[in-house]
Amino acid sequence: MRFSYKKHVVKKIKFLKQQSNINISKIIIEKTISNPLDVDTETDKPRIIASAKLDDDHVLRVVYKVKNDIIIVITCYPAKKRRYFKYEN
Repeated sequence: MRFSYKKHVVKKIKFLKQQSNINISKIIIEKTISNPLDVDTETDKPRIIASAKLDDDHVLRVVYKVKNDIIIVITCYPAKKRRYFKYEN
């Protein structure tokens, strides 16, 4: 499958880097989707939310949908890991 990015997520990546010094790249987003620690398919149907470790206290949450074998990335955001799920390491 190939990835497509909404304009919003591209702006969000730049904003997070400029305003919060959080470096999220398309590679990190694609790794989060490809190898998530958690996947939520219920909260925002038909969208999917994949989560992966960002640092010791945070996870990266990536919201996307799949259409015609294309993964469309809608947005991403860092969040406190304890808010969404528990994982080791």
